[in-house]
Amino acid sequence: MLVIAVTGGAAQPLKLTLGEVVTIARDQSIASKQAITQQKTNYWKYRSFLADFRPQLSLDGSLPSFTRSFVQVVQPDGTIAFQPVSNNNSLLNLSLSQNIPFTGGSIYVQQQFQRFDDFLNRRTLYNGIPFAIGLSQPLFRFNLMKWDRRTEPLRYAESNQQYIEALEQVALDATSLYFDLLVAQVNLQIAETNRANNDTLYTIARHKLELGKISRNDLLQLQLSVLNARKDLASARQTAEVASLKLRTLMNSREEENGPAMAGRPRPFELVIPTEVRDFTVDLQLALKQAFSNRSDAIAFRRKLLEAERDMEKARKENGLNATLNADFGLTNRGNRPGDVYVRPQDRQFVEIQFTVPVMTWGRARARTETARANQELTLQTVEQAKRTFEQQIYTQVTLLDMLRQQVKLTAEADQIAQSRYQIAQERFKLSDLTVTDLGIAIQDKDRARRDAILALRDYWQAYYTLRLLTLYDFEAGHKIQ
Repeated sequence: MLVIAVTGGAAQPLKLTLGEVVTIARDQSIASKQAITQQKTNYWKYRSFLADFRPQLSLDGSLPSFTRSFVQVVQPDGTIAFQPVSNNNSLLNLSLSQNIPFTGGSIYVQQQFQRFDDFLNRRTLYNGIPFAIGLSQPLFRFNLMKWDRRTEPLRYAESNQQYIEALEQVALDATSLYFDLLVAQVNLQIAETNRANNDTLYTIARHKLELGKISRNDLLQLQLSVLNARKDLASARQTAEVASLKLRTLMNSREEENGPAMAGRPRPFELVIPTEVRDFTVDLQLALKQAFSNRSDAIAFRRKLLEAERDMEKARKENGLNATLNADFGLTNRGNRPGDVYVRPQDRQFVEIQFTVPVMTWGRARARTETARANQELTLQTVEQAKRTFEQQIYTQVTLLDMLRQQVKLTAEADQIAQSRYQIAQERFKLSDLTVTDLGIAIQDKDRARRDAILALRDYWQAYYTLRLLTLYDFEAGHKIQ
């Protein structure tokens, strides 16, 4: 959190550069913290996915499992008798299982121990499986694990790039709000200067009217300019306050004042005009290559194509024969004592094939397959269109950045010329060598040139950070943004 301390009776402006604002926003804005939290969530989701393909050791059972009731028992003659029961049937099962991604099945090793207490007959029996190995294998069925091993790493890589993009988006948002405030401050400075100059020129004009050097109409025009300048100044102050609040909110900054007199009064921002335009070359082919290598959208293209292929295979395989092989081999025994379970245990085998064969579906199988095929074609077309749009964005941004770099230089030169011309016009008016109308034109040209220079800088820096966001590549330093 940005902590600002103020000493003295008045709040001193906090001087900030564009780079400092971007850094603060990346470090402590709410948006950046949300991106970090989302990335942590995605990381642990991926860790959970990886854990599903590793051996799982589990202990399950029922301890105790007590029953005291009457149960119906069918007699030899077909009648029913309700017999009292009072027993405890406890069971513990320890198993080690492993999924098989290539086949979609699972293999397990288990050990089981069971104790049965008959309280009515005062008898205790033991049953157990000292060792067993089993297999559960789907046959002719869709293998989701195989596809997850291809799509989930892409999804995780996509989330990593989305995190970097979120921070670059914060930088772009900070740049936009920085220049919103900077433009407002420039307009405020222009309004204050114009107000002061118009007051001075109006005073001079009143003296010149007494000397008969200007008309009363010119004096009234200057008086109107004074009123408009004061109105513009009030509006500029309000706009600057709103822009400052928006930037402060994005930066998530807070001020701590020393003394009760300053409580609740944050220090105003004094923004530095980033006139230094970075001169570096952006190769279009490199920009396209980096964009398709780094952007989450490019990774999402591959993931969506895989998912469409996966859905097609799922629709095709789930419409035919579905079967599952369950097999189990091990040792088992029973006895009156716990140790009897492990003395000369006997073989235990179990084999089962469960299957489902659709006989009459009234075209449902074909409808599902054709739907999946149509969705796959739609995904291919959508991804292809998205790729072309993506390429067009990169091309536009690269050419725009080069154009705006030149625009910054031209508007800066025009600003210097307009400021000099206004100074000359002001001196000529004082010497009665210039009309009020020509002076007003010089003022308008001066203000327009200053605003155009700031707006050109805003457009350039927004294009600069937009290109970083679209490619996740720092062309100035020549490396990927990590």
